[in-house]
Amino acid sequence: MFNIGDIQLKNRVVLAPMAGVCNAAFRLTVKEFGAGLVCAEMVSDKAILLNNARTMGMLYIDEREKPLSLQIFGGEKDTLVEAARFVDKNTTADIIDINMGCPVPKITKCDAGAKWLLDPNKIYDMVSAVVEAVDKPVTVKMRMGWDDDHIYAVKNAQAIERAGGKAVALHGRTRVQMYEGTANWDIIKEVKEAVNIPVIGNGDVTSPQDAKRMLEETGVDGVMIGRAALGNPWMIYRTVKYLETGELMDEPGVREKMEVCKLHLDRLIELKNENIAVREMRKHAAWYLKGIRGNATVRNGINLTNTRDEFVTLVDEFVLEIEAKQESASQVG
Repeated sequence: MFNIGDIQLKNRVVLAPMAGVCNAAFRLTVKEFGAGLVCAEMVSDKAILLNNARTMGMLYIDEREKPLSLQIFGGEKDTLVEAARFVDKNTTADIIDINMGCPVPKITKCDAGAKWLLDPNKIYDMVSAVVEAVDKPVTVKMRMGWDDDHIYAVKNAQAIERAGGKAVALHGRTRVQMYEGTANWDIIKEVKEAVNIPVIGNGDVTSPQDAKRMLEETGVDGVMIGRAALGNPWMIYRTVKYLETGELMDEPGVREKMEVCKLHLDRLIELKNENIAVREMRKHAAWYLKGIRGNATVRNGINLTNTRDEFVTLVDEFVLEIEAKQESASQVG
């Protein structure tokens, strides 16, 4: 348990903000599996100021998700501050997070995301301007550096602290690495030792044991879990339990996985219309089905569905088929 500003988190497990994934339907599902904090997907400062309809939808928060961190990105101080002010006054987000880690070119070419990593002075200037403009705690999610020759993680974290930032989440990869290679936990440890604000470690936490090891090896206040939670909110639950009790809970069975998959779909339908939700759910279904033997046929079928009924029928039939095979195997055994 730790605090970000005046916001108390009930445990040390945080859901990472993932673009195209972390909408309210996914966040609430993960929250119910015990996450201490959930983070919304990044939102463009300019899109907020233009009152873009899709963007306004991305600002929706279900009160059951809280505490929640809402992430904004931008390259210019004026628009970033105005967007932060809008989020501060017009949403129930508990924390405003600034994206300083997104590596994709369409973000960095606007001087946003990971582009900030090259300039600790800009970081101080931008973060302090946002901090002064809002009442909510301000945090930053960043990478360790732009490339191997420009790793300013310690300076950047110190600039965030001096500017009034209340926490920093650090992904132990450079912008050039994208999501390849191995996350550098040593740099996370260095940053933790260099600042007095909470540090949340991110990168290569793929099991409850990884989370415990990161906490022990780096001394961070919390662990941020991203891709390992896709189609697998049990990763959050199992990690929270393991950190609290040392007990490693069992992986879920196929029926349990598919029931949560359907719940996730229904929440997406509530959030968006059925057609959009079903199409968006196709990628999530692939994640929920990952590791289940014989899933190719149902996965291909789901990729052709357009309605909830079609989707649910395929999933239910798959569960019955798997259970029948398991029953048959147990009788033979």
